[in-house]
Amino acid sequence: MGKLDGKVALVTGASRGIGKEIAAVFAREGAHVVCTARTLEEGKHPLAGSLQTTLEQIRSAGGEAIGVAADVSSYEACERIVADTHEAYGPIDVLVNNAALTYFIPVSEFPVNKWLRSFSVNFHAPFYLSQLALADMLPRARGAIVNISSGAAIGPGRAPYPKQVLARSGGTLYGAEKAALERFTQGLAAEVYEAGIRVSCVSPSQVVPTPGVMFHRLLRDENDPNAEPPEMMARAALLLATEPLDRVTGRVTYSQEILREFGWIESGKGIGFERKGSGYSQI
Repeated sequence: MGKLDGKVALVTGASRGIGKEIAAVFAREGAHVVCTARTLEEGKHPLAGSLQTTLEQIRSAGGEAIGVAADVSSYEACERIVADTHEAYGPIDVLVNNAALTYFIPVSEFPVNKWLRSFSVNFHAPFYLSQLALADMLPRARGAIVNISSGAAIGPGRAPYPKQVLARSGGTLYGAEKAALERFTQGLAAEVYEAGIRVSCVSPSQVVPTPGVMFHRLLRDENDPNAEPPEMMARAALLLATEPLDRVTGRVTYSQEILREFGWIESGKGIGFERKGSGYSQI
């Protein structure tokens, strides 16, 4: 018996990386998974990965899933995603806001159109989809929303700044978006607590070698000692979506940290172990 038997799960950014792995793990746990992303077929995006590939992986393992090609930066597209979910499987039980867009550009050089588009994908979309999913969850007094954050939400602190911090300039917007997502998580968790709906947020404890991470050269290779497999994030998302309300709602946490706390792994590395997380993770 799976942890998500009979549940309907919507996963954004499911064409590659963390989202793809979350969709696969949720399907193995019995969920009917709606996978959404912009890339429907291989070769339509510079990076490897597509909804078609994700669906083939899930179905070949005996799982149930459909794909909806959409741009979550558009509210109308989010409405269509939810409508397609209802048509295929019914009301949403679990929402995973994973889709992300990253530009490594210093603020002084950031094009305004890219700034606005990034904020639409990374922050507005989780609001759009959470509101739409809550229309399913609130009347039934159950459900789970899991937001995917990043260690980028941890700011550089006060000066003076070491050379390694200065060398990583260009991630200010992405970090600010993820910090906003973490505050949004805790606020929403409080709003829907009495309705019995879990809302949580998780980041990788170490860097996950996704196609995007490798494109931006944030790791040397998949065997880099600072890397963690995407399955860690998928299992952490599963934990947050299925454990009792009072144990997880309002949590801003890290993959290996939460898995270790609940006994799903024996030990861990990275954020939550060698260094503290964001301020919201301490609350």
